[in-house]
Amino acid sequence: MELGERKLKILQAIIQTYLETGEPVGSRTISKYTDLNLSSATIRNEMSDLEELGYILQPHTSAGRIPSDKGYRLYVDTMMQDKVQEMDNIREQLEEKADKMESLLQHIARLLAVNTNYTTMVTKPKYKHKTLKFIQLSDVDEHQLLAIIVIEGNIVKNKFIHLEEMPGKEAILKLNIVLNTFLQGLDLTEINMAVLQKIKEQSGEYGPTISLILDAVAEAVAEEDDFEIYTSGTTNILKYPELGDREKAVKLLETFEEKSKLTELIQDLSNQEEGKDHGIQVYIGEEAHVSTMQDCSMVTATYEIEEGVYGRIGIVGPKRMDYERVVSTLHTLMKELDNIFKRKL
Repeated sequence: MELGERKLKILQAIIQTYLETGEPVGSRTISKYTDLNLSSATIRNEMSDLEELGYILQPHTSAGRIPSDKGYRLYVDTMMQDKVQEMDNIREQLEEKADKMESLLQHIARLLAVNTNYTTMVTKPKYKHKTLKFIQLSDVDEHQLLAIIVIEGNIVKNKFIHLEEMPGKEAILKLNIVLNTFLQGLDLTEINMAVLQKIKEQSGEYGPTISLILDAVAEAVAEEDDFEIYTSGTTNILKYPELGDREKAVKLLETFEEKSKLTELIQDLSNQEEGKDHGIQVYIGEEAHVSTMQDCSMVTATYEIEEGVYGRIGIVGPKRMDYERVVSTLHTLMKELDNIFKRKL
C-alpha cells in the first residue's frame, strides 16, 4: 500500500526526530516540527494508521512511537535526498595515504568512524580472477625443488616439491621456459587438459616431474589469500542507549574484535549480494542475518581497484543511524577511491 503525502511527511518527521533524540516521538512533538499545520489529534490518527501498517511501533507503555524496520526501509528507499557532503579534507587525507594500500585502508576505517560516529570496517582487496604472472623453479637440494609462483597483484606463493631424482640445471631451465610459455597470463580456470597435455609433451622425459609441479602450481593459485580486515570506532556503538545492554553489547563487540566472526559476517553479506550490483547496500536489523546485529543497521559498499580486484567497506550503527549522512559519505568516498586507483593504474 502506497502512503499518501501526509503520512509520508509524518513518518519522515518521526524518523528524523528519533534519529536526533533517540526517544519515542509523540504527536505534539511532530506538530512542532512539520509544516502540515495539523492538530495533535489528526497527527495521532495518522500515526495510528502508520502503526497498523507496520511502519512505526509503540515501545513499552510510552505514548510515543519509534520507527520499525519497515519504516526505516521505506525511509532508506524513498525518502533520502542526494545531499553532497563537504569532504575536501577527506580527499586530501586519502591522497596522502594512496601510495600504500594497507595504510590507506586503515586510514579509511578511522576516517569513516570519526566522520560518522559509528563502527567501521574495511577489507583488503581480493582477486576474483587469479592470473599467473610468472613461475620460477630452482633446486634447493638433491630432493627439494622450490617453485616460486607470482600471481596477479604481485602475490607470491612458494611451494616445495619433493622429487626422487632432481633434474639437472639445464633441464630446470627448460622446464621454466615451458611453464612460462604456456601458463603466463592464464587464469586458473583457463588451464585445461589441452594446455596441460602440451606442457607435458614439451617436457619430454620430465613429464612425471612436470605433473608434480603443475599440482603445486594449482594448489598455490587456489589457496585463499589471508583475509585482512581493518576496523575502527568499535566502541562507538556503546554511545547509543539501545545498544548498551551489557550482554548484547559484549556479543556485538566480539563480532568486531574476533577475526573469525568478522570473516563470517563479511562472507555472509557477500553471499547475500551475489548477483547484485556493487552499489551501496543497506541492511536493517534482521536483514543482515546476523544474530548479534538485530538491533543495528549496516551500510556497505564495494570498492574496486581494477576489474576483478575489489574489497568491502561497512558502517554499522543503531537502526536510527543518520542514513543520509552515511550514504552520502560513502558515495563521496567511492568517487575519491575510484579517482585514486585510476591514477595509480
